[in-house]
Amino acid sequence: MLFVDKRRKRSVSEPPVLPGITRVTSLTVLGVTLATGLSASDHVISNSAQTLYALRVLRAKGMPDEALQVVFRSVIVGKLLYASCAWSGFVSHSDRKRVDAFLQRSKRCGFWRPYLSRFDELLEDADSTLFHKVAADSRHVLHQLLPPLSSASQNYILRHRTHQFSLPDHTGRLMDCNFLIRSLFKDVY
Repeated sequence: MLFVDKRRKRSVSEPPVLPGITRVTSLTVLGVTLATGLSASDHVISNSAQTLYALRVLRAKGMPDEALQVVFRSVIVGKLLYASCAWSGFVSHSDRKRVDAFLQRSKRCGFWRPYLSRFDELLEDADSTLFHKVAADSRHVLHQLLPPLSSASQNYILRHRTHQFSLPDHTGRLMDCNFLIRSLFKDVY
């Protein structure tokens, strides 16, 4: 089978099939579904309509709106944000728009409060919360993956920055999708 590498405009063939190993187009790891090309769109979009139907049934059975909003936030938003720091860099713009459309539909149904955030804002909040926890706690399992502190931050009194770590060299699109790289380069100007 041939794939077209969109960045380099050339065809890329898959490696040969190994005996005893079946080739799949998607894989679920710890509850996150990753498709070919490390796409997380299947994870983001899955089961949306079924869950909205379940909430409508709960409303028809007499559950109050406040309780429906709590269920929506804990079940659907929890599922959308589960391990989001690991996969959010791989979600396409069109998939983000689809999730925003789903959240808008949920707002119209009364399950998602109208003043609450868009999907991009939810992802950014989750990223920054985890990054600050990693940076502040030297015993955190991800802390050892951070680059060393910059020499300028150790020798000079500089303006306040979001972090004092040195910035790694840019190595390509795949690394740009990495949670730590995204967080290190966020708000750098």
